[in-house]
Amino acid sequence: MDPSDLQSFPNRNPLGDISALYVCVLLRAAEAEGVNVQDLTHRFQLSEQTLTSPAARISIPRFMRLGHAAIEACGNTALGLRTGALSRPIDAGIAGLAGESAGTAGAALQTLIRYSLLTSRNSRGIPKAEPEKRRLQFYSIRPYNPFNYFVVDSVLGAWTQFLRTVTGQWDVLERVTIEYPSIGMDELFEAWFRCPVQFGAATNSVTVRQDIWNQGTIQAQQAMHEKLVQICDTEMQEIQRGWTTGDRVRGLLTPLFRGETPSLETIASKLGITPWTLQRQLSAEKTGFRELMDDTRKQLARDYIRETETSLSEIAWLLGFSNPAALHKAYRRWFELSPGEHRKQFRTMAK
Repeated sequence: MDPSDLQSFPNRNPLGDISALYVCVLLRAAEAEGVNVQDLTHRFQLSEQTLTSPAARISIPRFMRLGHAAIEACGNTALGLRTGALSRPIDAGIAGLAGESAGTAGAALQTLIRYSLLTSRNSRGIPKAEPEKRRLQFYSIRPYNPFNYFVVDSVLGAWTQFLRTVTGQWDVLERVTIEYPSIGMDELFEAWFRCPVQFGAATNSVTVRQDIWNQGTIQAQQAMHEKLVQICDTEMQEIQRGWTTGDRVRGLLTPLFRGETPSLETIASKLGITPWTLQRQLSAEKTGFRELMDDTRKQLARDYIRETETSLSEIAWLLGFSNPAALHKAYRRWFELSPGEHRKQFRTMAK
């Protein structure tokens, strides 16, 4: 594993990262399906120290590859649902415990979502709770392919299992929507979620039944909930204080690259500051906007080439290049070899 794949905030992987807590749940599900997880951990260089550290994170691309390898090993395309079924509130860290102790199921879910940054970060955006609609939304890395279907399944499955655990009820959802197209397992998904499931939807979401949203939780304990929320708030503040202006710029750049090159003015506006102030703050950190944009594109390009089978034309679009030739030229400048040569090199090293 690259050193950049495992670190605490602020993380420099542009696509995002995920806590080792979730890695452990995935491995638990794989083992339940008969997979030799020791082979998996050895192959992906996941040490015992990594898997037992609450601060440890791995990059989302590596997590996707790990999940795909587990699916290939067990043959269960719906491994994400098994992962969700085996998840526990504690697997979401302090946020899971804080949510479990909330007074109602709705409050429990909102707590879980509010502190999601404590255990994961995604370049597309953070999960969102819409209390008025009793709905939770999840943003997954795109484009969709067999490497990341299971990520959506496991997150929506984990939210559903969390709700079942804190309420003691089984039929908890009204509706599920999934962005990626149907893979021919609609009946299995509807049987597992116990509600209608729409594939090819505009968002990944779960909508909770009205009676369940308002239901009291089994482990409700107001004093402990308030204490755990205080701990979550403190950790969130530490994360946000650790972010430099450069880190914030990187986080904004990735989702804006698609088909275009974001301007300094656009990023400054999203940060709520003037372009001049942004330039000054980056200069104080001994960097610049163009340098950050180039470096972010470089890291993203490497990850797309190394971790996915995405075509060069699609990667060019995802990184905001005008055409594949422009990507090819930049890639040679960064790595002194072509994207195709680099991908072949990565595949050889992985064998």
